[in-house]
Parts: sequence; structure tokens; C-alpha cells
Amino acid sequence: MSLSDPIANFLTSVQNASRALKPQVDVPASRLSQGIAECLKQEGFIQNWRFLKEGSSQGVLRIYLKYTADRKPILQHVRRISRPGRRIYVRKTNVPRILSGIGMAILSTPGGVVSDAQARASGTGGEMICHVW
Repeated sequence: MSLSDPIANFLTSVQNASRALKPQVDVPASRLSQGIAECLKQEGFIQNWRFLKEGSSQGVLRIYLKYTADRKPILQHVRRISRPGRRIYVRKTNVPRILSGIGMAILSTPGGVVSDAQARASGTGGEMICHVW
């Protein structure tokens, strides 16, 4: 089966596993999904991620999810912004703050996949991939 938006599939799989209180989730790997997973890890939304080369030529990303002490998911919502039918780009001066800094935006910039705070610090804009809170 061919997927028209593998990034939306990645984000939905992670969000659904988090809501179902799963300890980990396996998703198809790509360089963009590895960049998104690294941003989620740096900002504290997931514990860790690991690339596994299990059987398929593409490989698999294993995402280790993070919960509070009373088993509530840290990753509550993920919203895909730029999609294949409508790409959304932001300038370096228009990088948004999500929920006044509680959430984060993930951007694809010429320097790689970065969070909104990193994009503001480096003074770069790019394609707005998603919002996470």
C-alpha cells in the first residue's frame, strides 16, 4: 500500500500509541522522521528513539514514549500543518509560539529539522511540519 503522506502516518502512529499508553511504537524510518523524532526527544516529548534495520530495506524507528508519574502521556496533541496538497512556509520573523511556549512547532529548514526555538535562535525559516503540545 502506498502512502500519500508518510509524515502524517508517523505522527498519527506516535500520538495513538501515546494515548493507548504503549511503552513504544515502531514506525517506518526516513531521514525526515528521524529528524522529527530527535526534535521530540530534545524537547522532552519522548524518552528516546532508535533506528532498527529489521528485515525491510527501509528500516524501522522505535520510539520510546514518555509519561508522567500518574501515567498520563506527555505528548497530548500533534497537528500536521504542511501537507502534500498544501505546503506551509514561514519566514524567520513569523515562526509561531505554540501555547505561549508550552508546545512546539517543528520546521524543516535548510539546516535540517529543528524546533521553533532553534529556528528563532538561528534566524531561519522553513516549512512548518507540525505543532506538538
